[in-house]
Amino acid sequence: MRKILIPVFLLFISLATVYPQYSTLNAHSHNDYENTPPFSLAYENHFGSIEADIWAVNGELFVSHNEKDIIPSRTLDSLYIRPIVRIFRQNGGRAWTDNPGTFQLLIDLKTPVEPTLSLLIQKLIQYPEVFNPQINKNAIRIVITGNRPMPAEFINYPAFVFFDGNVALKYNKKQLKRIALYSENFRNFSSWNGEGEINEKENIRLKSVIDSVHSMKKKIRYWNAPDDNNSWNIFMSMKIDFINTDHIRELADHLKQ
Repeated sequence: MRKILIPVFLLFISLATVYPQYSTLNAHSHNDYENTPPFSLAYENHFGSIEADIWAVNGELFVSHNEKDIIPSRTLDSLYIRPIVRIFRQNGGRAWTDNPGTFQLLIDLKTPVEPTLSLLIQKLIQYPEVFNPQINKNAIRIVITGNRPMPAEFINYPAFVFFDGNVALKYNKKQLKRIALYSENFRNFSSWNGEGEINEKENIRLKSVIDSVHSMKKKIRYWNAPDDNNSWNIFMSMKIDFINTDHIRELADHLKQ
């Protein structure tokens, strides 16, 4: 029996060494609003990143992937802001009572930066204890992606608003402090379909971006990437910080195992 246990123990140690920091806080719920229900499924699985696409129409912010699919009842307030505020108040200013972590809300602006971002800020400033880390260290981190202001314009927005970086752009020190993570299109670097291993050339290309982002002490996410057990393992071995998924339950189970 002892001879059997030793190899199993060594296997456990090797896996822990490869994926030491991964939990569901490293999971990103891509286009979260397409889940039924939105937000709560990712939240209940302790996802560290949740994504919502927003459209500014007649002074209101609607959540939808395409403008033609906008439904009046599906506003950012109803699907995300109010539920998040309610949870924080119930939990005494924390995202979860059973986990010390928090999560980021990655908001993809589908309409132009202005007035979309200013409309969003008007809503968020009503709840500084929920969305402002300077007021509450456990606050949700708001990260803007999609249509973003130019780096020189970051200073025009409150300090609690962070931005999704672009590896093709250069940021000065002050601007870089406003970058929460870098999100890149996987297909710009690889054609891998998730089966087997990534070929060496593409692996080097992907890793160079990851290492470059990590050298700035920032996190990285690849979107438009394979989304299954094998690819999740590969991405963890590559030290990708946020694993992008459309399969919340499956990735949650995988990471919890």
